[in-house]
Amino acid sequence: MRTREKVLKEPQLPCVRHHGGVVEVPVHYMRGGTSTGVVIWESLLPKDELLKAELLRHLMGVPLSGHQENNRQITGLGRGPATSNKVFLARIEETSNGPQLVSTLAQLASDHGEIDWSVNCGNMSSALPLWAIDTGLIDMPETGACEIEIKNTNTGVVTMARMMRDEHGRFLHAEIPGVSGAFPGVDLFLQSPVGNKTGALLPTDSVLNVIAGYQVSCVDVAVPMVIADAASFGKSGHEPIAELEADTVFMKALRQVWIGAGLKMGLRRRDGELMSRSDLEKSETIPKVCIVGVPRHGGNIAVRYFTPQTGHASMAVSGGCCLAAACLIPGTIANKVARGIIPPAVCFSDIEVSIENPAGRLDATVVARLEGSKIEISSAAYRRSAQILMRGSVPLYRASAELIGAMGG
Repeated sequence: MRTREKVLKEPQLPCVRHHGGVVEVPVHYMRGGTSTGVVIWESLLPKDELLKAELLRHLMGVPLSGHQENNRQITGLGRGPATSNKVFLARIEETSNGPQLVSTLAQLASDHGEIDWSVNCGNMSSALPLWAIDTGLIDMPETGACEIEIKNTNTGVVTMARMMRDEHGRFLHAEIPGVSGAFPGVDLFLQSPVGNKTGALLPTDSVLNVIAGYQVSCVDVAVPMVIADAASFGKSGHEPIAELEADTVFMKALRQVWIGAGLKMGLRRRDGELMSRSDLEKSETIPKVCIVGVPRHGGNIAVRYFTPQTGHASMAVSGGCCLAAACLIPGTIANKVARGIIPPAVCFSDIEVSIENPAGRLDATVVARLEGSKIEISSAAYRRSAQILMRGSVPLYRASAELIGAMGG
């Protein structure tokens, strides 16, 4: 990679203001990959965790407490599925290697007010470097490359993001499956992605487990994921997501699989406590789960991916990196189903894995080597595109007196 050429600048971001007795919070409403959500400068938020959570619920239009069936989120910026209910809190820190963008993901859901702080989002992460450049926190050269190190506090994963400008100062664009048209491209390199959530490549210490009567593989690369053979559910791995979600028998079985696997993987909440069955039943983020099938359209493997409560319209990039890595691990479900993948050698090398999904193909690169039967993975990379949908301030009309006070009111 090229030497990073960037400068930590004095923050020039807008401040929280009070207009007509209402707190207004500056945000960037953005798309990263196939996800949408909000990026906020973390320094603007209250330190108190309960007040911070209240602010995020107002912002995204989710219930302030309890459960609200079929909530349309018409009072906020969130929109239905998990892929459109993400908020990144971001800040810049100075390190010995230069400025580092530190991010924390808050994952919300449309029908309840609980916030999941347990996982990162690879898609939405691609919006972060564009946000940092747009706000002036990172100074990007007029031409050439800008590389920004991103540390995610939810998982500990460190990503190197690269954006490029041409000789005219314009961002180089990229097209990706699930997004119509070309937008500023972002290459993301996940550094040391193995076991960031569980501490192990194989959280159950086995390449295969039987969960709720189904054989699965549990792998933790960038995100903990449960991988099952679509054929074991009577599926091909090429069905439309809507068709799978409408199959109540299938969804009930899949739900039992990912809850059981989550317990066996020893997944933990943000406070460090083991997740209970109840925690997993409500989780919007972990473990991810997918069914895989034999490819039909020139890729190496086909997938239908769940986040886990809902099906994904394409394929999350963090999950894509995990699935690509799983394809290289001898004996896993993914390894058995995948076709045409060059196996790892004794020296580290780039191995390309093309994943067929409902929106097309996601191409991932895994840097790995094989020593005997043991695989070592040093990094995984993927390409996304990002865009700014809107810059502005969101008035919090229903903010509590405590929140108003914490925001300087």
